[in-house]
Amino acid sequence: MLSVLSLGGSIIAPHQPDTAFLKAFRDAVINYLNEDKERKLILVCGGGAPARAYQGALREVLPNSDSYTQDMLGIKATHLNGSLVKAIFSDVCLDDLVTDPTQDIQFTGRVLVAAGWKPGFSTDTDAVYLAKKFGGKLIINLSNIAKVYTDDPKKDPNAKPIDDISWDDFIKMVGTEWIPGKNTPFDPIASGLAREAGLKVVCADGRNIENTMNILKGLEYTGTTIG
Repeated sequence: MLSVLSLGGSIIAPHQPDTAFLKAFRDAVINYLNEDKERKLILVCGGGAPARAYQGALREVLPNSDSYTQDMLGIKATHLNGSLVKAIFSDVCLDDLVTDPTQDIQFTGRVLVAAGWKPGFSTDTDAVYLAKKFGGKLIINLSNIAKVYTDDPKKDPNAKPIDDISWDDFIKMVGTEWIPGKNTPFDPIASGLAREAGLKVVCADGRNIENTMNILKGLEYTGTTIG
């Protein structure tokens, strides 16, 4: 039984590594795996705040910096976060950090950790590639928001939370173009690929670890289901 977690960098290291969260997350994942020896998880680590900080610094110094360079900075941030998460799960993650989901990948442990691949999309897209490669049907997209809203609630006081939405309607909201550093619930490139593959994505607040475990176990949860 395989699930893929797209673990936002904003919850791994909102400003600096959140050790309290990481410890509690590790404990919950190990308990989840121990309950059923058939369970496996793929953890795909985003760049989050560190990525946006470096991308923002580049744009401030060089306003006309190209998207490729901005993406490469973000990818390096995902590699740092991914290396930390892989080390935290070293007893159950026996394989190298995945930085190209199209390569031959060894998955000999109970957990596989991945990070960014190449410019043009976020680690959400890497999560879709890995779900397809290993037969996963569910991607849990964990960030610092509990649900997807009809609009940015910080800008629009009338924005409403969404419980369920089709891929077609979701893509109408987020568009089809990737913009480096843009904060969308699930990136546009990943959304198109997930729709084609018939995958289900649940967007939820990753800081609520009990809720994440409920999603994994098929119990009642708080979040937005896409697909």
